[in-house]
Amino acid sequence: MFSHRKLVFITMLAAQAVIISFFERFLPTPFTFAPGAKLGLGNLVSIIAIFTLPPKDSLKVVLLRLGISTFLAGSFSTFLYGFAGTWLSYGIMLVLKQLGPKRVSVIGISVMGGVMHNVGQLVVFALIGQSWLVLNYLPILSFSGILSGFLVGLTGNYLLTKLKPLQEFQRTLPDGWTI
Repeated sequence: MFSHRKLVFITMLAAQAVIISFFERFLPTPFTFAPGAKLGLGNLVSIIAIFTLPPKDSLKVVLLRLGISTFLAGSFSTFLYGFAGTWLSYGIMLVLKQLGPKRVSVIGISVMGGVMHNVGQLVVFALIGQSWLVLNYLPILSFSGILSGFLVGLTGNYLLTKLKPLQEFQRTLPDGWTI
C-alpha cells in the first residue's frame, strides 16, 4: 500500500543528505594525511534510513542522495566512484544490521560502511586507471574511513535514540492522524 507519509519521510531524508553533503564540500578536510578523504556526513542520513525504513525504502534514500548530489555537483566519473562506494557500503551495512544489535553496533556498522565505501571507490579507480597500484592507498583511506565511520556512527546512534520515542508515539496514533 502506498503511504504518503513514507514518501515524505524518504524524500525528506534524501534532501537532508544532499544538503549535508553539499555543505560538507566547503569544510576543510580533517584528514590532511589522506588527500581526497572527507568525513562523509551525508552517510549519517543513510544510517538513519537503514535503521528506520525497510531495505527497499532505505535504498531509495541512498540512490536519491547519490543521483541528486552527482547531478548538482559532479561528473560521470564522480558518479562511478560514488556509485561503487555507495553500493558496497550500503550492502555491507545491510548485511551487518541483520546480525543484530548483540553482535554489531550502529557504530560498527557505520565504520564498516565507511571503509567499504573507500574500497569501492578505489576498485573503480583501479579499473579505470588499469593499475592495481592505487590499492596501496587503501590503508590510509581505511584509517580515515574508520575515523569518519566512528563519528558518523556515534552521531547516528545518538539520533536514533532520539527518534525511537517519536516512532513509538507514531504507532499509537489512530489511523489518519499524524504529528
